[in-house]
Order: sequence, then structure tokens, then C-alpha cells
Amino acid sequence: MKTPLLSILAAVSLAGLSAPPAAVAAERWDGGTVATVGKIIWDAGGGRLGLCSGAVVDAPNGSVVATAAHCARTRENPDPPREAWFVPGYDHDDDSYREDGWRIASWHTPEGWDVTRETVEVLPHDYAFLTLAKKDGRTVQEAWGANRLVFEPVAEGRRVAVLGYPAVDPYDGESLRYCEGDTDVLGPGEAQEPNVGGLVLDDCDLTAGSSGGPWIQDFSADGQSGTVVAVMSVGSADGHVVGRPFPEEARELFAAAGG
Repeated sequence: MKTPLLSILAAVSLAGLSAPPAAVAAERWDGGTVATVGKIIWDAGGGRLGLCSGAVVDAPNGSVVATAAHCARTRENPDPPREAWFVPGYDHDDDSYREDGWRIASWHTPEGWDVTRETVEVLPHDYAFLTLAKKDGRTVQEAWGANRLVFEPVAEGRRVAVLGYPAVDPYDGESLRYCEGDTDVLGPGEAQEPNVGGLVLDDCDLTAGSSGGPWIQDFSADGQSGTVVAVMSVGSADGHVVGRPFPEEARELFAAAGG
């Protein structure tokens, strides 16, 4: 049986990050960045920044980013940040995120992500979509490209790369990191109930800041994109991470973000 996975990789400020798990270190991404993957940044108050990760996904309006629902709303912060930006291809410069990024115009979380309930009860709904405003008359997809998005069921046994910007020591949130392995979907008896249906990867120490980062199959270096099958949701203290795929009911939410 796999280790029960319940400790959330929360979208928290840099001042509140927890200690890193003892696990295999996530590697730097070859080439430094991926054009269609980026960092979500907002002012969390008190001189702190809120951080998450996300990926541009192909949508009719060219302005949609897939991420985790807990990047938008938590019990402690039930409303999304008033002003936040997505910086595609982010690489070492927090100070210019407003100039380099696309402003988030709206946050779309599923009805099941009810932050008045215990986190473990709503984990199956830990996915979200962001709609970005245009910048200089262009959509983020026109400027940087996009990944294909797929809904459940997710094909198992295929190589998947999990990308994000971890911000807990020894990481500083400034460079894109990744873990890689074969896609494995958690079934009944393999995990506690909230994580059944999620994707699991072992020996990976991506930490807070990587929340919402894409799980990508069939990545193409030429197109700087692939197929997003899930987003980073939770992790354990011994190097297991779980990605949350997109159920059929997520199609309506995606249509609202991308219409």
C-alpha cells in the first residue's frame, strides 16, 4: 500500500513555509524555464508574497492557466487575492512580476472546493482555472503558447514530468524544478479516500510554491508544451506528491474560464 497522503502543499507566504521533506531533490529544468509554465504571485501583506505555480492551457480566449484550488482559496483566506499575476517562463526576478506578468482577471474554483469544510474532505476538488487579462493587446497564449488539457480518465504507465517553483529550503522559489516518473493513478486501498483518483509520484521533494504546478505528459521541447493531466495538490513528509486530475465536471468550469 502507498503512504497515505494528506499534508497539503498550501499556498502560503514565504514567511510561513514549512521544513522540506527528506527525499530525492527535484532537478533544475534543462534549459532553465518552460514558456508555458510559470509562477503565480500576489502581495500577501506584511511585506510577504504569496506564491503558486501554474501552466497555460489551450482555450478559446487564449487566456487560461490551470492551477490548484488551494492557490485561490483556503480556510484562512476564503477569498482569492484581489491583485495577482501569472509570470510565464519565470526566472529569477520577483521585483518585476507586475511588469513581466499577466494580471489575473478572475479565479474559477469548483463548487466542491468548500473552504468551510476540512481540507481532507474537499481534496478531490483541488483544481482551478485562472482567466488572465490581455497585456499590450495580446493574450498569454499568443505570446507564450499553451499546453493541451485533458480530463479524466488519465492514461497510466506513461512518463510524466511534475513542474513547479518550490520555495522551501533548499529551494528559493526562483528557479523551475521538476520530478519525473511513470503516471500512476491511486486506486481504492492505495491511499486514504481524499486522494483516491489522484496521481502519485514517489521520491519527489517539490514543496510549497510548487502548488498548482502542472503534471505534463508528452512534453515537446520544440513547442515548449505538452499535455497537462493534473496539477500539484498535496505532498507527504517522506517524498510522495499527489496531482489532482480534472474530472468530467471540470469541463463546465474550464468553459467559464476560457469563454
